[in-house]
Amino acid sequence: MTASRTYDAIVIGGGHNGLVNGAYLAKSGLRTLILERRHLVGGAAITEELMPGFHFTTFSYAVSLLRPDIIHELDLVKHGYFPLLMPHSFAPADDGGHITLSKDRNLTIQEISRHSRRDADAYDQYGHDMAQIVQALKPLFDSVPPNLFSGQAEDALALADLAKHLKGLPQRVLHNIVRLLTGSAADFLDDYFEGELLKGLLSSSGIIGTKVGPRSQGSGVVLLFHNMGEQDGVFGNWGFHKGGNGGLTQVLARAAQSFGAEIKLEAAVSKVLTTNGRTTGVVLADGTELHAPVVVSALDPRRTFPELVEPRELPEDLVENIQRYKFQGTSSKVNFALDGLPEFPGLDGTQFRGFTNIAPSMDYLERAFDEAKYGWYSSKPYLDCCIQSTIDPDMAPAGKHVMSCFTHYTPYKLKGSDWDTERDNLGDTVQRRLEELFPGFSKLVLRREVVTPLDIERTVGLSEGNIFAGELMSPQLYFFRPAPGWNQYRTPIHGYYQCGSGTHPGGCVTGGPGRLASQQIVRDLARSGPAAGAAAGG
Repeated sequence: MTASRTYDAIVIGGGHNGLVNGAYLAKSGLRTLILERRHLVGGAAITEELMPGFHFTTFSYAVSLLRPDIIHELDLVKHGYFPLLMPHSFAPADDGGHITLSKDRNLTIQEISRHSRRDADAYDQYGHDMAQIVQALKPLFDSVPPNLFSGQAEDALALADLAKHLKGLPQRVLHNIVRLLTGSAADFLDDYFEGELLKGLLSSSGIIGTKVGPRSQGSGVVLLFHNMGEQDGVFGNWGFHKGGNGGLTQVLARAAQSFGAEIKLEAAVSKVLTTNGRTTGVVLADGTELHAPVVVSALDPRRTFPELVEPRELPEDLVENIQRYKFQGTSSKVNFALDGLPEFPGLDGTQFRGFTNIAPSMDYLERAFDEAKYGWYSSKPYLDCCIQSTIDPDMAPAGKHVMSCFTHYTPYKLKGSDWDTERDNLGDTVQRRLEELFPGFSKLVLRREVVTPLDIERTVGLSEGNIFAGELMSPQLYFFRPAPGWNQYRTPIHGYYQCGSGTHPGGCVTGGPGRLASQQIVRDLARSGPAAGAAAGG
């Protein structure tokens, strides 16, 4: 055992939320250590070289929900923050049809009109209604939720403010929020549109990372969540970071270090140290003890609670709720190194300077979901593809390209097989689907990488490979994420906090949990030390 060291705060996990949290804690004046078990920071938001010159966002690949306040408060531009917005989304169909939604409203209306005049007329109304919804919910998304169960005066006031905010919303906006929180993406979209290709493209945002189909209850809240992204004051903007998501997390690491945070790599934590219900630090896998009165877990709830601390130190209801917490990872990635751009009949290739969404109808997505419901991966999967090298040429050698394919549905638990057996078969399934839409695709493939839910769990520690550190369903959001009474980043152990995507506001590369948890920690320390609110619950 090596000599122990002492800090003011230790953050477990160097993913994007851990880096954000550590940066804010260091900025507040705390001597902060960020521990990462792998050889590089980033968690699931990393960029790696699949073959010489070809750089891939192995897991997470898009930047859309990163909270704007983080960019400014941590001065990320100074440290190299460089977003690249995707100009459009391209949706091909098997019959040669296609639709492209771009940032140019007039071009988008013209494009939708080719398929349906009614849909073109409805598109502005849909955009207006969705914008009102996300504007109404943004204050909740970017603040610590009230605790329904604390009995504290400040929570009673926060609940009153929440009720006042909701009561002040226009009736149509509040009704639409409830519909999305409790219903399906299909029911919501059917009110506006008739074209299957358009509805397939839009409804796919309601299934990403979640074990639901577009007609399932729960897909509405996922659709809503993915519309919360904001770039330069515009909601719904999606894009990448220069150098991929690994480029972004390197920016976050530099920001954290600029405020004085220390980052230690290859430093897996085996347990959190406690004495008389208070945290005193952590023990690394090699036996090293590191001490701090504040310890923050950026890991998912399963790892934060029953794995890093003794369950007997936790209330029975919390242990039970974490045991019931749904992960159900259903997402995979298939990454390709390509010898050139794919071809789609009749188009010139510029359509690949954006997302390529393979979901030609809601029926297509439902059929893909049907197979996953019974324990198998989709034979005709939903694919969200992007050729990042079209907008960031440094990702691949000149004339070559890298293609990232987010793949759904691929359930973590397979019936009658396992992912070590099926990995290559999944890659073949995805490649075959791309060949059907883009003839000659397979001839372009120089190298292929298949990342299953099991690989995600093994490599970056996300339980069951769930990319959101827990399903985005209403019983696991806001008041209840990750458990009733513990939704405010505290834990039952004094000085032990949580800041992973399993806390509010949830998954994707938002940084919101890391930022909000840091605010809670600093407030508690300002009151009377890290024990300040722990006994009261989340």
